[in-house]
Amino acid sequence: MQLVHEADPRYQAILARLAARGRFGIRLGLGRTRALLHLLGDPHVGLPGVLIGGTNGKGSTQALVAAVLRETGARVGQSPKPHLVSYRERIVVDGRPIGVEDFTDLLTEVLERADAVAQRHGPPTEFEALTAAAFTWFRRQGVHVGVIEVGLGGRLDATNVWQGGVSAITNVALDHMEHLGDTVAAIGREKAAIIKRGDSDAITGATQPALGVIRARARRVSVPLDVREPLEVVGMDLDGLRVREHDLRIGLLGRHQAANASVALGIIGALERANIAYAPPAQLERGFANARWPGRLELIRAPGQPPVLLDGAHNPAGVAALAQALLDLRPHLGDAPPTLLMGVLANHWQPGMLDPLKAAAPSAHLVATTIPGAPNSMVPADLAAAWGPRSTALAVTDEAFDAASGMAKGTLVVCGSLYLVGYLRARLEN
Repeated sequence: MQLVHEADPRYQAILARLAARGRFGIRLGLGRTRALLHLLGDPHVGLPGVLIGGTNGKGSTQALVAAVLRETGARVGQSPKPHLVSYRERIVVDGRPIGVEDFTDLLTEVLERADAVAQRHGPPTEFEALTAAAFTWFRRQGVHVGVIEVGLGGRLDATNVWQGGVSAITNVALDHMEHLGDTVAAIGREKAAIIKRGDSDAITGATQPALGVIRARARRVSVPLDVREPLEVVGMDLDGLRVREHDLRIGLLGRHQAANASVALGIIGALERANIAYAPPAQLERGFANARWPGRLELIRAPGQPPVLLDGAHNPAGVAALAQALLDLRPHLGDAPPTLLMGVLANHWQPGMLDPLKAAAPSAHLVATTIPGAPNSMVPADLAAAWGPRSTALAVTDEAFDAASGMAKGTLVVCGSLYLVGYLRARLEN
């Protein structure tokens, strides 16, 4: 939740300088990040941990692994992305975002170095500056283990300058095709590049055809590959799900978390084999049960509002997982059809991606809206037309939320871009 002291003028000024670098701007490449980190003393060098890539599930897997490691007493650094409400969520130590003053001082320093880098390498992007800031903060805070999430792709993502010893790829599906390629195999090749020679282990939950590409990469750089199958689900409710392996309770909603949990178990095992961290069974159980990942199948009950289910389902695989979750949770959410409020970035849209939701909730009404601050939002009228007759297009996000809340007889599902989810989550929490 955004705090009052985030109104501090120095903090707002540093956010403006970050925003000037383009929240939605993407310029892939590692040269700027390497140069920036070098000017900051190469804080990423020597930090052990895991780099997690994949199309979907990176954040959930990160949340599960970090929750377990915190139970062991390890000092854990995370870089979740994108943030939902505050930029401070991008730099997390022991489950807590960096403070306002610390963020302001740190980014002031990083952006000064970024200006120096720009003369030779071009200006570092917002994401590159935040990546460098995170590693700098982790060193200064004495972090023991990094649990780092790839931003986009892998090969040319800023995080790929770091080698923590373990690499993981949750899954591979079509997404960001304008940057990564137009086939699953091509996208898999980009993501597989985070597996680097010298890693002790790589873990993946990917299936064919991406799995073949990932296997080939692991063989090429002589890294053992642990291919993980989804864990067997034996029960689920609004508190999460239970899986057969270790009789674990997972504190995250959605059947797809069984696949993410399997990759997380593989990561924890790899960290143990590399002598980076060890989680006894009791700590593993507590970590999985206590894991939380805001904005991803997160149920919020606020006074005067229908139950709101937030989920950043922004691509076909994510939409399919949300549809399955709505089917699985129907006994717990009630008989009334859900109302959907959705906004999608135009570059994430793919024809037919709404079909699983239509099948899971054929009587649902969809309110299409824009994503605040995103110039590349899909036109709401086009999104509404893709849903069909039971739809409304309202361009102003707050008006769309009010309209969807008013018409909801059951659960209101806010889905699509995580930027939309974050904007409305802040409103609900406030």
